[in-house]
Amino acid sequence: MNIRLSSRLAIVYITTVLTLGAGTNSVQAWSGVALDLGIAAGDADVDRFGVALTWDWSAQWLTDGDWYLGGYWELGASYWDGDEGRTGNDALGDFHVTPVLRYQRKPSLIFSPFVEFGVGAHVHTDDTIGNKRFDVPFAFGSHLGGGVRFGSRAQYELIYRFQHLSNAGIGDDNPGINFHVLNLGYRF
Repeated sequence: MNIRLSSRLAIVYITTVLTLGAGTNSVQAWSGVALDLGIAAGDADVDRFGVALTWDWSAQWLTDGDWYLGGYWELGASYWDGDEGRTGNDALGDFHVTPVLRYQRKPSLIFSPFVEFGVGAHVHTDDTIGNKRFDVPFAFGSHLGGGVRFGSRAQYELIYRFQHLSNAGIGDDNPGINFHVLNLGYRF
């Protein structure tokens, strides 16, 4: 699949996800903002810096005691900074939309822990960085994370995520890349 076709597929996917999400009652107005800082795991020498906006879903499932399953949409952008390596490219931009499921404790006075899982679509400004040649500027990103909400209204949150990005075989090459990410968020 060529780059132009995969970019169009990414745009169609993102547009579909945003349209479906905006058309349901499960998406409210902006609910938060977050900053993230990440380092690549494994053989890649890449750092990333990003920002994301979130929309909480109004739905809650498995509401047993003090815990429930909920979720949110995350719309974000990040800058990846690496070495030129074999590709000659040392930076790229990443834009993503990700639905995230979160199993969390209802906000309490001190800390409210949670675990979360998300899978979303990513579009990159380039298909190379350092020694990585992704073949297409599109990737699926999945993450598993955990953290805590805290503050007088549980308005702050600190999250650790392990994130994997790859093109799932859409292109000829699919080296993928993994990140350790720290995320500091504020809920409105």
